[in-house]
Amino acid sequence: MQGALKSSVRLLHTARTIIFSNYGAPKEVLQVLKHKLPEPGLGEATLKLIAAPINPSDINQIEGTYASKPEFSKRFGSSDAVAVPGNEGVFEVIGLGEPQTGIDRETNSKDVVNTSLNTLEVGDWVIPKKASFGTWTTFKNAKISDLISLGKPNGLTPLQAATIAVNPLTAYRMLKDFAKLEKGDWFIQNGSNSGVGRMAIQLAKLWGIKSINVVRDRRDIDELKQELHDLGADHVLTEEQVADRSIKTVISDWTNGAMCKLALNCVGGRSSTNIAKQLTDQGVIVTYGGMSKQPVGIPTSLYIFKDIHSRGFWVTKWKNNNPEEFEQMIQKVASMFRAKELEVTAINTVEFQNLENAPSEEFLSLFKSSIAKSGKYVIVAN
Repeated sequence: MQGALKSSVRLLHTARTIIFSNYGAPKEVLQVLKHKLPEPGLGEATLKLIAAPINPSDINQIEGTYASKPEFSKRFGSSDAVAVPGNEGVFEVIGLGEPQTGIDRETNSKDVVNTSLNTLEVGDWVIPKKASFGTWTTFKNAKISDLISLGKPNGLTPLQAATIAVNPLTAYRMLKDFAKLEKGDWFIQNGSNSGVGRMAIQLAKLWGIKSINVVRDRRDIDELKQELHDLGADHVLTEEQVADRSIKTVISDWTNGAMCKLALNCVGGRSSTNIAKQLTDQGVIVTYGGMSKQPVGIPTSLYIFKDIHSRGFWVTKWKNNNPEEFEQMIQKVASMFRAKELEVTAINTVEFQNLENAPSEEFLSLFKSSIAKSGKYVIVAN
């Protein structure tokens, strides 16, 4: 084992890393940098990218509009400080800093260190503990303390592992933390074909909770409705249908007179108004996104006569405030994936292998006014 480690940690890998030096539109500011990766230092692991999603938060971060800011530095020897986008992804451990003679980057010396620093094994899959990790790179060195190990794949797919830390956790916590939902209770959500929406549908089905799911109308609406029903959705409505005044009677028939205890909102604007109207007394609407870029619209009457509650949820803040529970949640969701209780759907992949001196047109075409209209995009390494 030691011999294998010695040979792997001495190799210098040529990494291709997407970088930006200024905030702006991704198509205008992103570049690809080729650089040599040094051997890992004390308490570090060398990582090879398996897959990394392109989330709306990644786009916002590149534009400079996201609450979590990336680190800009001259780590690659460039004249300008640069940042690496990508908050989520999965890597394979391909090397570990030599336990007894790792290089301390601060002192540039080889010091004896405790072997317990190296808690990973070559071949393990890992994800970052925190946002702004910079996942859009083919290889990187990272502190072991900044990683969560998923162990060996054991039935976990690259796309499941790459998307494990945001969508499933967001859906899980929102269904658990804001309203006491028991078997047979109802919730309603918009953006139901999003990654979070699809996870909420599956979790609700698993727990015996009933769901009403709102999506935008489209040419293939019947196919989309069937797809969501197959995941476990009880009912699927278009935005136009949920806006109709007669929908209350329809929903009442579905629920035997009950109303929804919880509404999940990632759209805002008129859409948030329409789902809030389906809440019962003291129901809760939780906002975790704003795809319409319009304010959440809650009529005054709902506050006065129904005493509804409007809350917000940001999974990055939650995991920063609950680091131990976050790691436990990752392992729990991984177990659910391995048990085939959850699945990742509507994923499109773009390969990193075509990225040489600049992002390919295929890659840049993803960054239009809105991304992933037909599903989430994930960067995969060759």
